[in-house]
Amino acid sequence: MKGGALVSRVTAMRGWRIVALPAAFAVVSAAVLLCPASLAQPAGRPCGGAEIARGTVEHVIDGRTVMLADGREVRLAGVEVPPQDAAGMPGAAAAKSALQALAGGDEVALRGAEIATDRYGRIVAYAYTLRDGDELFVQGELVAAGSAWVGNRVGSRACAIALLNREAEARKAKYGLWADPAYQVLDTAAPAALLARRGRFVLAEGLVFSVRTSGATVYVNFARRWSEGFAVTVEKRRERIFAAAGVELSSLAGRRVRARGFVETRDRAESRPSIDLERPEQIEIAGGD
Repeated sequence: MKGGALVSRVTAMRGWRIVALPAAFAVVSAAVLLCPASLAQPAGRPCGGAEIARGTVEHVIDGRTVMLADGREVRLAGVEVPPQDAAGMPGAAAAKSALQALAGGDEVALRGAEIATDRYGRIVAYAYTLRDGDELFVQGELVAAGSAWVGNRVGSRACAIALLNREAEARKAKYGLWADPAYQVLDTAAPAALLARRGRFVLAEGLVFSVRTSGATVYVNFARRWSEGFAVTVEKRRERIFAAAGVELSSLAGRRVRARGFVETRDRAESRPSIDLERPEQIEIAGGD
């Protein structure tokens, strides 16, 4: 859906802010942080537990971090945004602008995530902007607008499905990040491109050639020779968590798979990129559920 039609879908929602994204992400003339994917979601709150706090957003620090008026910092759970130090990659500024448009100066209700605080003492939560008796799911709208990715740690299966559906719609429509070649899904057959993103969050997609277990680790290999190229790794003790979510690692050979997470290397020469998987939502059958 393009700009004019997208605006017309939500103008009836009195008070919600309409925002033009920065020029770097001007994939529609005016983008509303409420996309068709979010309109299709069922009623209720798919993400977050009980309400743990409320406060007014006084300052937006980056695309997933805000400071409340009482001085508390909040880190948005379940999503990732481009880092601010990525030279030549404008996604960080666009994500910050999108979050400012969604929640800047507004009261938000914070709902519990898997962890209460991060190592920096920031509250980790799912945020809902409150206005005129309505709630808007902040993380869901960032993902739906293409301003954030679904992260590598989402609190529940229902939440993961809701966010991944929104991301799929944004990717298909080429909203936000998905319109910029710098943020496209990487090809697992090009390990050099993955190595260049070491330490950064990426989505990578390709054909799985083999799945093997060595010691306490399951290796899902995206190269003909398992000792070469890109792989995703899963601690064997976590294999049952994936199976319970319908992801049988041993059945992935011969299938096209998309993985998300932070790129690391798995050899002393630092020449073989990998992503460590902790949660089932980090892996999808490309083009499937």
